[in-house]
Amino acid sequence: MAGPISIDSGHEGPAKGSAYSWIVFALSFGLLISDYMARQVLNAVFPLLKVEWHLSDGQLGLLSGVVAVMVGLLTFPLSLAADRWGRVRSLALMAVLWSLATLLCAVASGFGEMLVGRALVGVGEAAYGSVGIAVVISVFPQRLRATLAAAFMAGGLFGQVLGVGIGGTIAASHGWRSAFMAIGVAGLILGVLYPLLVKERRIRAMAPQTGGRDNGDAAGMSAPLRALVRSRSVRLAYLGSGLQMFAAGAMPVWLPSFLNRNYGYAVDRAGQVAALLLLACGTGMVVCGMVSDRVAQHRPERKISLAMAYCIGTAASLALAMALPAGVAQLALIGLAMFLVAGTTGPAGAMVANLTPLAIHGSAFATLTLANNLIGLAPGPIVTGRIADALGLAGAFRILPLSCIAAAFTFAAMRRSYLADLATAKGT
Repeated sequence: MAGPISIDSGHEGPAKGSAYSWIVFALSFGLLISDYMARQVLNAVFPLLKVEWHLSDGQLGLLSGVVAVMVGLLTFPLSLAADRWGRVRSLALMAVLWSLATLLCAVASGFGEMLVGRALVGVGEAAYGSVGIAVVISVFPQRLRATLAAAFMAGGLFGQVLGVGIGGTIAASHGWRSAFMAIGVAGLILGVLYPLLVKERRIRAMAPQTGGRDNGDAAGMSAPLRALVRSRSVRLAYLGSGLQMFAAGAMPVWLPSFLNRNYGYAVDRAGQVAALLLLACGTGMVVCGMVSDRVAQHRPERKISLAMAYCIGTAASLALAMALPAGVAQLALIGLAMFLVAGTTGPAGAMVANLTPLAIHGSAFATLTLANNLIGLAPGPIVTGRIADALGLAGAFRILPLSCIAAAFTFAAMRRSYLADLATAKGT
């Protein structure tokens, strides 16, 4: 095998982050938090909806999973449109749409109306993650990609923390409709503010070495879209990330219900404890991304080893937790599994970014989002709910480590081609 090469240290984008770069990051991060608060608030009120509307776990899983289904189906076409139409205005429009859909959920009178509202939330959120991260990485140096990808996407986990914690607390005191209402209004406010403070032209000017090809310039699409799946390594990165997201999607959705049923916690208490576990997940996403940048700075293939370690660590922690009775030890191991379960986000995002041309990064992250949702985030909650109907939530959680093991094997398969594919991508 050839010696180590420093592909990850390229010079696309600005030489360093500026104050405006961090403003863009903060506002984009805030909208992503709103995105996931709108997605996660439903899961905090599962026990209330189950009783009020007499729903099965399968139906509850569908209400949660339909968001990821819509994201998976629409993320690529909407991200491609955003690359051409303008990313900033697209992000603002998405935020307004998912917020209005959340308000629609607040007035739903039954399962059917809630399902429609949740589907519309998914339409609004479809391209936010991919387009938002493309905006963020365009205003920072390339050397920070894994850290930024992990930190930005951790906004989704922190949004889940707030969605579960705040949603459960509001629902316990004012009813579940008030929880949806509060989160929908907050999202609308952020959606209106975003285009007033983040300007398309200024972002485009911050990446002079791209020749103006990025951030919504139609000329940027001169890079062939076949580059999205051209290399063996990038295809395996999509697949491995999606398989790990099966567990990363199922656990946050069902943790409040697991705590309600297995520990006897009330809705607000279950939401608060689940929020702490989700905080561990968001923290782990950031820390694992930072470790990836540091350890793989001069040895890019080490991202593969780290991704594998995160997958195996998740599987081992969760399997051991489910072998223990309810108690502190079990919660600690679930917390460790949550810390690691989304750790592949940073390495996978950085690998995809480095294996595809900058001009189509919006579409590349859309493809990664497509894989994450259709392979993992959509079926994870739905399949777990179906299994829970038959085996209970604890039984369903015992099966989740299998997807993590499959993800580890997929990342391992990248070793044979990763360095060669990086060299080819650099010469594109």
